[in-house]
Amino acid sequence: MSRTMTRDEIFAEIVEILSDTFELERDQIKPESTLYEDLDLDSIDAVDIFVQLRDMTGRRPDPETAKQIRTVDELITFVENEIAAAERGEAEPDVPMPTGGSDS
Repeated sequence: MSRTMTRDEIFAEIVEILSDTFELERDQIKPESTLYEDLDLDSIDAVDIFVQLRDMTGRRPDPETAKQIRTVDELITFVENEIAAAERGEAEPDVPMPTGGSDS
């Protein structure tokens, strides 16, 4: 996404992602909602969220930072920071590629 978004716009996008992807009621998603307890998401769900957020931010999330996010508000701040980093032209975090696999 090329333009700066307000916190309210980011929150609205996150609500849309969460409600559409995980069939959550929009009114149960609040900034203070915890992802794992209040919204009953798991680590696989978190991966889905960050894949979709990449479309919004244009950046691959740093896995270490992403693992620390616990609430919707922290997710909003994360997206704000990623959009700002993209606008500043910062490089994406180095994410190690998996090694190994088959010899075929």
